[in-house]
Amino acid sequence: MKIRKKAPKPAPAKPPLYVVGYRGMPPSLDELKIWYDLQYGGPLTWLERAEEGRASASHGPWRAHVLTSLPDATTAEWQPVLSWDHRTLGAVSLSSATPSTIADTVLITARLARGLTLLTQGTAFDVASHEYLNPSDWNDRPLNVFVARDHVTVLHSETDDPSLDWFYTLGLTKFGLDELEVIQARGLPDRDTIALLQCAADGVLRKGQNQKVGCAMDLPALAHTIRFIKHRTAAPIGRMMAFRQITTDLR
Repeated sequence: MKIRKKAPKPAPAKPPLYVVGYRGMPPSLDELKIWYDLQYGGPLTWLERAEEGRASASHGPWRAHVLTSLPDATTAEWQPVLSWDHRTLGAVSLSSATPSTIADTVLITARLARGLTLLTQGTAFDVASHEYLNPSDWNDRPLNVFVARDHVTVLHSETDDPSLDWFYTLGLTKFGLDELEVIQARGLPDRDTIALLQCAADGVLRKGQNQKVGCAMDLPALAHTIRFIKHRTAAPIGRMMAFRQITTDLR
């Protein structure tokens, strides 16, 4: 959990899902393919391949876009956003997806970002979750295993009201969904609220769509029912995002 007192500078418009920073020469697309096939069975196929390390990756029905070395102008846009000394940046972006394939599309994109991170011993920045991932931070899971916590984080920020705490998710936007938030009296246990938001995010991802204000959702793992009580926009990481506020009742 991270506490942020002021918003960082926003990312460039239409950002990728991951930016990977490293030193030295970027790995070739062939190296990334070999690593991927060894890790996940493959076969990974490169489509629309260009000489500068840009290509679309295809594994079965899923695709993602890879650029192993960003142009200098784009790198300069990212440097104020990132808290590292890496001067060479790569990027991995989502391909188009339907609600039924978005989870797999996010998953293949994350696996390719993990590959770039491990091959370069660099650092990945998860743009939507605002999270830094060193090589040892990635969870090594099979390609067919999806765990919401790998892609969605829960943060805690101060509010203008000293009597209230603000907890919220980051990462649901990867899936075309609004983020979730809880606003509660200061001093209540953090752990319970974090667990609630993690479980609620998993529930929303399984349903695959935003829940309407006023509706309820059961969370059997916590023996709670959550209610969606408000919809608004906020900018906790420097760009406006949609949030759905939840509250809970004991079952």
